[in-house]
Amino acid sequence: MCTIPGVEWVTASGLIAEIGVNMGQFADAEHLASWAGLCPASHESAGKRKSGKTRKGSAWLRPCLCQAAWAVSTKKTAWYRRLAARGGQKRAIIAVAHNLLQIAYYILRDRKLYPELGADYFDNLHPNRTKRYLVKRLERLGFHVSLVPALQPL
Repeated sequence: MCTIPGVEWVTASGLIAEIGVNMGQFADAEHLASWAGLCPASHESAGKRKSGKTRKGSAWLRPCLCQAAWAVSTKKTAWYRRLAARGGQKRAIIAVAHNLLQIAYYILRDRKLYPELGADYFDNLHPNRTKRYLVKRLERLGFHVSLVPALQPL
């Protein structure tokens, strides 16, 4: 369990104490997140999506996971950086806590260790998208950008 970034022994113990090791009681990871009160809220009116609060959930599990999410935020993880840049720190913390809970669900369900993907996982996932984004960002700063491919090593 302690292979998840930001989750140390105390957090893992609290997680196991609250949800147990039998994941058969939850239909899927989303049901567990809903029970814990970490699922994203949805408030839509007249086709316009508005922000909504997360619901109240487990009084012990949610703070435990939010503390672990703050620990993740101090590390150079791709999840937090992407989310905090768009929606702010506190929103990103709830989203990272939700991700941590989902990861814990799959680890406990499948009995496998967590594979660390690395801080540049999302950049390498779609390299053309990353290139386009970085070029636009430099152009907004006032630079003219022309890309020349680097020579590939043999």
